[in-house]
Amino acid sequence: MVSHPLLFDLGASPPTTRDIATLVRDGGTAALLEAAPRADDARYQEVTCRSALNAVKGMPFNWTLNPYRGCTHGCHYCFARRYHVQFEMNADDEFASVILVKRNFVEVLQRELDHPSWARELVALGTATDPYQPIEGPYRLTRRTIESLARSRTPTGLVTKGPMIVRDKDVLADLSRSATCTVYMSVPTVDEEAWRQLEPGTAHPLQRLRAVRELADAGINAGVLMAPIVPGFSSSRSKLERTIKAIADHGARFVGCNVMYLQDGTRTHFMKFIEREFPSMRPRFERLYAKKYPPEAYREEIKGMVAMLQQRFGLSRREEADGRAELKPRSEREATQVGFAW
Repeated sequence: MVSHPLLFDLGASPPTTRDIATLVRDGGTAALLEAAPRADDARYQEVTCRSALNAVKGMPFNWTLNPYRGCTHGCHYCFARRYHVQFEMNADDEFASVILVKRNFVEVLQRELDHPSWARELVALGTATDPYQPIEGPYRLTRRTIESLARSRTPTGLVTKGPMIVRDKDVLADLSRSATCTVYMSVPTVDEEAWRQLEPGTAHPLQRLRAVRELADAGINAGVLMAPIVPGFSSSRSKLERTIKAIADHGARFVGCNVMYLQDGTRTHFMKFIEREFPSMRPRFERLYAKKYPPEAYREEIKGMVAMLQQRFGLSRREEADGRAELKPRSEREATQVGFAW
């Protein structure tokens, strides 16, 4: 058989995530010679993936989607930091400075959605990395993912801190019509000092809230997650009240919250951040976070305050927006009794 050379050199396929882990294990991130630097001081490594839909257990959804791994937002509390160790990278600087881009993600996803066995279960987009971090601008993997989800009529929940999402309100509206779509914009606080300290690579909180308004005005079910509320930084009553008032003023359909938890690599990174920037706070954090979660009584106090403020400003709870009303709302009188000190 006569072989003919290709007219164009298409080049080798990008490595798999397993290949990346092997390279980094043997030679550190310096071994990623194809990782392209950009103006944001991060390096971007294209990879190929074998699957897009990731099965999970113990969550309100059974499937997740993450077209990128690692995140230049660099939030010091981010629970997803610990996942970077899967690629033999650390949960500190490498989480925010070495980003994996799954170049064939949408093509793999479309095959999975087209399979006869796909039951159109709810999927969560953006659980281990932000789908609207800046690299989404040139790659558009998230936009194309939403287009595929709309074509397959797959209900979707999307979590982001990226105002870039307003670029895609047309395809989000298509998805809302063909299935269901809920956007959860993460705005833990509107306090500027806490934002600068905790979320160094994110857009201003009010810019995120303006995106919520634009999405809601386009008919998309868009609300806010105050996630996480960080003790000592964003947990005071005055900061909670300013944040919830701003959320209501920007037309959010709902609001939800949780208190920061720390485990594995995220805990190590956060405690190093506190020791470096706020050493006097470390003893209090060590007491409060003797375990993964702070004491239940403390969490309930914060949730009670948030519940009271939600009532005051006329905001629905996240559970009501999701159709999950199993949590009974607190009365304003009950919630007013909280008095957490930090």
